[in-house]
Amino acid sequence: MPIIVDIDVMLARRKMSVGALAERIGITPTNLAVLKNGRAKAVRFATLDALCEALECQPGDLLRWEPEE
Repeated sequence: MPIIVDIDVMLARRKMSVGALAERIGITPTNLAVLKNGRAKAVRFATLDALCEALECQPGDLLRWEPEE
């Protein structure tokens, strides 16, 4: 998929665990892992908003597009 999810990069920069982020934004660690690993088919704007608030970042810090080879 050409959309790359960089939640793990932001987690490392913020020195935050997946469990702590999941608790902070109100989703299960399993659902956050699905999103983080790029297996999600969609993301709600409310979830993206919560991620940006918790990680103090912009949506473009979490998602980027790369063309398929």
